[in-house]
Amino acid sequence: MIDIIQSQELKDCRILIFSVIFLEKYILSTPTVASVKEVAYVSTFPPKKCGIATFTSDLVNSISQLNLKAQKIISIDGGRLLKPADDNSEYKIGRNFVEDYVLMADFINHSSVNVVNIQHEFGIFGGESGEYICAFLDKLKRPVATTLHTVLPNFENKTKEVFNKVVERSTNLIVLNETTRELVKGYGVPSKKIKVIPHGCPDLPMVSSEKVKPALGLKNRVVLSTFGLLSKGKGIEHVIQALPEIIKRESRIIYNIIGVTHPQVKRAEGENYRKSLLKMAENLGVRGHVKFINRFLSKHELYNYLQATDVYITPYPSPNKVSSGTLSYALAAGKAVVSTPYLHAKEALDEGRGLLCKFNDSASIAEKVTEIIEDKSLRRSLEQNAYNYSRKFTWPLIAKKYLALFNELTKQSTKEEHIFSY
Repeated sequence: MIDIIQSQELKDCRILIFSVIFLEKYILSTPTVASVKEVAYVSTFPPKKCGIATFTSDLVNSISQLNLKAQKIISIDGGRLLKPADDNSEYKIGRNFVEDYVLMADFINHSSVNVVNIQHEFGIFGGESGEYICAFLDKLKRPVATTLHTVLPNFENKTKEVFNKVVERSTNLIVLNETTRELVKGYGVPSKKIKVIPHGCPDLPMVSSEKVKPALGLKNRVVLSTFGLLSKGKGIEHVIQALPEIIKRESRIIYNIIGVTHPQVKRAEGENYRKSLLKMAENLGVRGHVKFINRFLSKHELYNYLQATDVYITPYPSPNKVSSGTLSYALAAGKAVVSTPYLHAKEALDEGRGLLCKFNDSASIAEKVTEIIEDKSLRRSLEQNAYNYSRKFTWPLIAKKYLALFNELTKQSTKEEHIFSY
């Protein structure tokens, strides 16, 4: 009887030792692949002219400075699937061909890509509410970090269905501010799945607008600016309507409206919106105070125009806008900002970093702009606060955050493969 008990104890001991060895060797041991080697980005990309394309280009270029050279660009394009022989070339998915999304996912599954980053905006993908990206996610067998550029407090119908599937299929969701994190959590998404990485901005020096103005022909002018692709829904008409009241107090005003008409809008409507703004300025007698810079500026040119600005204005009429790249850039240049209180602006301009005006209200815009122009102390305070705030999300810092997440996802994926291979 004693021998039987001792034999059982010996077996139990052996099982325990084996369990410890297995745990240490196969579960707790460090996988051979410790960091990301290759990332694929699914997004629009230059030469396409849109905010998401610019964002992705800035992100890729900034991460390449951190010595991650293997980065595949998979752009959403109007043509058909393209998989070039040269790994450094741009890959393409035909926007309106669902089979392209499936084929590209399969290609990635058999490639050396460790992590996929999707820059998500409903309108850039094909199908109703951009549903074709779901076919890509269904087929994909790689960890996915999805950057959410649009989140509404209440999605409806098909849009909600697509959003829920993107959330479900993504390993992590990247949101651009705390406001968006709370919105996403409201859809029942666990906090640990959501990562806040702000919209990046250029690392610009803070300079006086007076030093930059002469080279742009703006000497002795008081410069207001708005930049971005032109389309209805930007609220620029409200700034033009505010100009007569502003000019009564400051006759040197010039309002720079910087950017080409959005390509999709131009195809559908031509330059109707721009023409309507020109006509409005003429009717109000302020045509000489409005300048359209109808070009897609190089980054250097854009930075110069921003630095020459005295008051930057984002008059967007939608309260649910969770991200504005143009606002981030204005903060990076250390500009005094007047903005409507959309979600991103309410957070970014809090604590003395800018002034909020009412939606669709030219009188409110005029009041806030005039307040900044006439109160030099207020303007200097807004500029310094804005600039200091932006130092937390310059592109080099944002690239490090993305790379850290890509490394984390690679390690987790490698651990899982390591465990299940035994």
